[in-house]
Amino acid sequence: MPSRRIERINHLLRQELADLLTREVKDQALSTALISITDVDTSPDLRQAKVYFSVYGDEEVVQQAHAHLKRAAGFLHHGLKDRLDLRYIPHLEFVLDDSLARGDRIMRLMRTIEDERAHSSPPPDSSSARPS
Repeated sequence: MPSRRIERINHLLRQELADLLTREVKDQALSTALISITDVDTSPDLRQAKVYFSVYGDEEVVQQAHAHLKRAAGFLHHGLKDRLDLRYIPHLEFVLDDSLARGDRIMRLMRTIEDERAHSSPPPDSSSARPS
């Protein structure tokens, strides 16, 4: 479990990266994609940070966003240097977080099952429900 300091740094990095992506990145592919920074996991020595992100869209949009984020890592690192007062700004590694997409898929499957049950079950017979 990360220390309280690392947790605060993770939270700060997540906020600043989201802000940088929203306001400062001029890459058309990144500015049109719906990208969310879901989590940041910084190593104890602050040299490396895994940045978990999710993208709304099909597989092609997700892959393009991932490639563009990898290319923008240097720019984002430099942007963090300007914004944060830390001795080390970690090297950023972008990792796709597909948990939101999996959750959405599970919810759609559950709704489909509920709909099928609602349409396939016979209507209740009111005459058999009366007590004798």
